[in-house]
Amino acid sequence: MNRQNTTPHPFSWSAQIELGYQWVNNRTVPTLRRHQGPLRVQRHLYPEGPEVCQHILLHPPGGIAGGDTLSIYVSAGKNTSVQITNPGATRWYRSYYPSYQNTKLYIDDNAILEWLPQESIFFSGCRAYLDTVIKLGVDSRLITWDIFALGRPGSNELFTHGEVHQRFQIRSHLNNQLLWSERMKFLGGNILLHSPVGLSGYPIAGTLLANGAVSAKLLEACRNLPIEGYGGITQFPTGFIVARFLGQESEAARNWFIALWEILRPVLIGRSVCFPRIWNT
Repeated sequence: MNRQNTTPHPFSWSAQIELGYQWVNNRTVPTLRRHQGPLRVQRHLYPEGPEVCQHILLHPPGGIAGGDTLSIYVSAGKNTSVQITNPGATRWYRSYYPSYQNTKLYIDDNAILEWLPQESIFFSGCRAYLDTVIKLGVDSRLITWDIFALGRPGSNELFTHGEVHQRFQIRSHLNNQLLWSERMKFLGGNILLHSPVGLSGYPIAGTLLANGAVSAKLLEACRNLPIEGYGGITQFPTGFIVARFLGQESEAARNWFIALWEILRPVLIGRSVCFPRIWNT
């Protein structure tokens, strides 16, 4: 990614976390939990039983200021099932200095990772760089979504200046083959934010992505779900299911993605939806 004027802020925070999981005695067991700075998880949660380990990723400052860097590494070992979410929105604050989030997710053979973060809010004037790389093993499963708000729609704050750079890649662990790649660049006040080929003036956008295959009937059920905004879902021949959202409220995006998750999860990973309790707080 292009990183210009990256002189660090003298008071910036650097945070890093590494999480690893292994399959031991028919149980998904956390075997690595290493952190540095204000980024961590606490209890190991098993709301669905011992096969699925759930972690709540905490960033106590509650927001990312100029010069901050978050580095997240997750390794779901063979046969494990891992679900990771966070307690609330991630806020990217206005700053002259750029801020970074680097995420690397590894899903070993026959493993499952549900990476389900809550929305990111990019304040006008922020300089945000996000880089996500996911590696898939043989017969592994991924369900993830990304919801972002440009500006603060609830406060009538538009994204008039600032920049957001985002790269998202999925690769095969076997040969590092690129399976999916997206790059996005949003500049405050840019015409593309209002153009029909961009965001059409909507401050909220989101993407849900999963690998696997579903029937045409189930895909049609997904398309018939009610939605407060605009959305569509497509199954690609490459083995990915992708849903897109545009709208006025992040809650509408979240509700639609959760409804899709309720339909897709039983088919793709063989389990009905179990909602993280943290989402209700």
